[in-house]
Amino acid sequence: MATATRKKAAAAAGPKRVGPPRFATVAEAIETLRPSLPVYALFPKRITRSVRKFMTGFPGRTLYAVKANPAPELLDLIYGAGLRDFDVASLPEVKLIAERYKDATCHFMAPIRIRGTTGEAYRKYGVRSFAIDDERELQHLDEETGITLPSERKKVTVFVRLSTPVDGAFLELSSKFGLESGDGAALLKKVAAAGFTPALTFHVGSLCIRPMAYRQALEFCRDAVEMAGVELGGFDVGGGFPAPYPGVPAPPMDDYFYAIREARKTLRLSKKADLICEPGRAICAEGISAITQVIRRKNDRVYLNDGVYGSFDEMTLPDWNIDYPRRVYMRTGAGKVVEVGGPRRPYRVYGPTCDTLDKMPRPILLPQNLGDEDWIEFGMLGAYSCALRTGFNGFYPNTWVEVLES
Repeated sequence: MATATRKKAAAAAGPKRVGPPRFATVAEAIETLRPSLPVYALFPKRITRSVRKFMTGFPGRTLYAVKANPAPELLDLIYGAGLRDFDVASLPEVKLIAERYKDATCHFMAPIRIRGTTGEAYRKYGVRSFAIDDERELQHLDEETGITLPSERKKVTVFVRLSTPVDGAFLELSSKFGLESGDGAALLKKVAAAGFTPALTFHVGSLCIRPMAYRQALEFCRDAVEMAGVELGGFDVGGGFPAPYPGVPAPPMDDYFYAIREARKTLRLSKKADLICEPGRAICAEGISAITQVIRRKNDRVYLNDGVYGSFDEMTLPDWNIDYPRRVYMRTGAGKVVEVGGPRRPYRVYGPTCDTLDKMPRPILLPQNLGDEDWIEFGMLGAYSCALRTGFNGFYPNTWVEVLES
């Protein structure tokens, strides 16, 4: 009987993880593999540290935003660190999480969804949390789920998304989705009248470097809550939490948690209201590097085996000036691979495709003696690198290793 119980518990959990090959350092991985194609280096200790920072510090429940990086190799580490809730934005993301981790909970937080996906997510994958930002989407949710019993309708939490145009984020996320406070209050009333559990959500924008932005956004929410006069069953402060990129003046994460904790007190929420957040970048950015190789150097031009159609799409965003940390590795005369320093100079850096647009938007500082077949590790590339890569020209980076550096 005990054996049967153990087998049942194991089946209910996630997959038995095999994982990529492991190395003590990036240099060891390069020396062993001598890769001519890009390699993603996963740092399990860093991923575990970022997950647990949220799970122990945020005053509520943490959802990982799958859109930031849906690579199964990364998801397995996040799941292994103890996180069981996922913010999904499409039916394929729902399917990925629900089928890979049987005890995980998906929250479908895209405010506008392709017709039919709400119903399938509800019926086939057990999703019970959805976001909306207009009455028509509420109607679609009602029609597609087809719930008739009041007790079952109450089990579905519907998050009304508010527009919260605040300063402090590198990329704003309030112009595409979200309602003003008055319209949000009206929609909350309709959600409650329909028998669903009403809830609120917002997003301050990507890579927010001002904790006070969350307090300002919560003031918009307070107005909506007071006007609606309904009891909320959930409150989602979204994502936007920063990663500590070089040169980015991001405060400690505890400052964000404190700002949210204090602002929550002014909302007069029921103790039963589920407070959640949706970090993506803050969980995965530090945990992945892209190991690239120099195909050719021509004076001040460097041609890499990865580019903006692969792992570096985010660099092409308007006004995006994030400087990813870099380490360069060369072969010694004895054939050993070592990290090198020394004087640096600016290079124009191109990717491997035939397209002229496959170019880093600004010069990058690299060693003066950089040569063909040297390797460049771009650190903190976990957010959106894998999510935005394409197969253009047949180039598609998807080789993984784990590195045990902390």
